Formats: sequence, C-alpha cells, structure tokens
Amino acid sequence: MTEVISIRFKNGGKDYFFDPDGNKVKIGDKIIVEMQRGKEMGTVSEENHKVDDDKIVKPLRKMLRFATQKDFDRIEENHKKEAEAFKICEQKIEEHKLDMKLTKVEYSFDSSQIVFFFTADGRVDFRELVKDLASEFHTRIELRQIGVRDEAKMLGGIGICGQPYCCKQFLNDFEAVSIKMAKEQGLSLNPTKVSGSCGRLMCCLKYEQDAYEHLSSFTPKVGAIVKTRDGKATVIDSNLISGNLIVKLTDTESMPFKVHRDDVKLLSYKGKNFKSE
Repeated sequence: MTEVISIRFKNGGKDYFFDPDGNKVKIGDKIIVEMQRGKEMGTVSEENHKVDDDKIVKPLRKMLRFATQKDFDRIEENHKKEAEAFKICEQKIEEHKLDMKLTKVEYSFDSSQIVFFFTADGRVDFRELVKDLASEFHTRIELRQIGVRDEAKMLGGIGICGQPYCCKQFLNDFEAVSIKMAKEQGLSLNPTKVSGSCGRLMCCLKYEQDAYEHLSSFTPKVGAIVKTRDGKATVIDSNLISGNLIVKLTDTESMPFKVHRDDVKLLSYKGKNFKSE
C-alpha cells in the first residue's frame, strides 16, 4: 500500500495519484505538481489515503507545494493570453485556408507550451500553421485534434434536459452508446431526438441503462398477461420509471385502465406461464 493524494485538473476530468511528499491536504486545496509538460496547478479531489501498489502508474510524481496568490495571478494572466492566442490562431487558420475549427487554447502553467485544440472532418496538414504559431509565440506549440464529444466536454453547455452537460459535470470517460439502449428505455428511436448537442447519442443513455435493466427485470412487459383485482388483463403500455401499467381486461370489452406494477401478478408472457399466488 502507498499513501497518495488524488488531484483533478479540470471539472469532470480524471483523478490522478500523486505522492503527498509528507504534506497533509484537504479536498479543494490548490497545489502545484510536476506534469509531463511542466508544472501545473491542480485541485485536491481526495485527501491523503492509501491505495494498492498495482493501481499506481510509476514513477509516482510528487506534490511540489501548495499554490500561492502569485500562482493564482499567473493562472489569470494565462487565461488572458489564451484568449489572445485564440484570435491569432483563428486568423492563421483562415490565412492557410485550413478546413478545421479551433475549439480551445490552453497555456501550460509555466507558459512553456501552448496547446491548440481543434475539430475537423478528416486529417489536416497543419505543419505550416505550427511554424507560424511558433514564430508568433516563441514557445512549444502543439495542435491536438479532438472529437465532437471531447469538444462538448471542453466547452460545456446546457443539454435538452435543462441541466449542464453530463460530460462537463461528472463523466470521466466516454463510453459506447447504442440506439438499442434508447429502445429499451422507451425513448424515441429518432437519432435527432436522443442525441446531445455534440450530435452523438446522449451519454445518459449509457449510465442510466443499468437502472432501466433493473426495473425491466420485475416490470411486466407489453403483451404480458397479469392478474389484477378486476381479473386477468393484458399489458398494453408500461412506464418503467413510475411503475404504472396500462392494462385491458381480457374477458370484457371494458376500457383500458391504469394500475401499478406492485398491484398485479404476472401470469404469462410470450407463452411462458408464471406461478400466481
């Protein structure tokens, strides 16, 4: 077991383990650490704790120090420089007539590197653009192509549910999402209605799937025969979340009515019979 602290560099980003180097930290503390591209400021997401050695990617980098006001001033200055660099890069892209869309610019904490994030439909030859940017800013330049889901996570926004994007708030990784999940959750199979602002199927379809599968395991499906207090009925509609069923008695011409799944007993489904109390 090794004592570590967990550090996060972006909202909704991954947590990384660091050696506290004898320091005791609290959640929310701002600290300076050494990363591959230089010093960076991160936020403590978990205090000193121990983890199994096999969960650590070696070598384990050490915490350098707690952030000071001077560090916060530097971050603020970097944000101002990022806004200016964004404008300059957009001008350069237009001059080189490159089919790419600039998404964001990030300065490293010590300004030793600038990363330009962009989206494009295919591969882009940006070698001349890199040369121009290097001569403009006199520092290391990196152009990094990202996908539309990464762009949404990076920029953020409000989803059709009225809440901030899940990818921006709390999702650490993107997982595969399928239209089959929308079908199992009783949603529209029209891709435009179950897609996020990024144009891809909504991430919530994936992380809510386990809950729907659990509810589906004990909710009578459409076409099932159930026992109600008024007699045998056929399920013609169901709502997994509320547990409400719309059923129609099998032996009468009565109108369909609503009943909760807790108030019925499943008798049969697709020819398979079930025991009834």
